[in-house]
Amino acid sequence: MVTRTNMFKAAMAGAPVSNMTSAYGGIRWGTGLSRQFQYERTQSRIGGTLWEKPMQFIENSPLFFADRVKTPLLIMHNDQDGAVPWYQGIEFFMALRRLEKPVWMLVYNGEDHNLMQRKNRKDLSVRMSQFFDHYLKGAPAPKWMDQGVPTLLKGKDYGFELTEPQVSSAPKE
Repeated sequence: MVTRTNMFKAAMAGAPVSNMTSAYGGIRWGTGLSRQFQYERTQSRIGGTLWEKPMQFIENSPLFFADRVKTPLLIMHNDQDGAVPWYQGIEFFMALRRLEKPVWMLVYNGEDHNLMQRKNRKDLSVRMSQFFDHYLKGAPAPKWMDQGVPTLLKGKDYGFELTEPQVSSAPKE
């Protein structure tokens, strides 16, 4: 949606497929089944193979339209996702970062497509609330959004504390 419209003030995507052309050739890690069927006939309903309908695969891949994104986006994609490969989230996140778009990515280690661990569900709830409070209600950004949390501090420093708005020291006219 955020590649097609600017009508939202902020958005969140959970485990997004960002590039159907690369995801098409993958497998579902849990079952070992090819992912092609879901693009051709089921979930995506393209109606043909990548070679029969290449433009439909591209047109339905947000990665190819990342330059259009103006909406701040929060992505969650976990490293054990067997349904949508983790690299799909990374690909879109890196594209948006390269384009200097407002984007954050949350990764819950050891989690599949949906969060199962209670601590991670609570963590995601807090982060989503802070993200939307910032963009929809004008609340200060939390540290994890403003400064990030280094990988080595993941699980030790959550970065939930709110940062103070920057006050300009320039003289008022």
